[in-house]
Amino acid sequence: MTVNKNPEWVTRGKTIKGLIQELQTFENQDLFVEISLDDSKTSWPISLVLGRNSKCLLVNCENDED
Repeated sequence: MTVNKNPEWVTRGKTIKGLIQELQTFENQDLFVEISLDDSKTSWPISLVLGRNSKCLLVNCENDED
């Protein structure tokens, strides 16, 4: 049996409503929003917000090609 070492709040995700409520707590509403997949060591700007397969996806559209 595999035991998940992450607490539930880390893995359950957020609803759009919950995310909006959390973002509204920021005093500066003009901050740019980025996403990180490595505990904030690196981050990327959110280029698009999409609805797909009953999910809301935050998408970065940058590519590594020059």
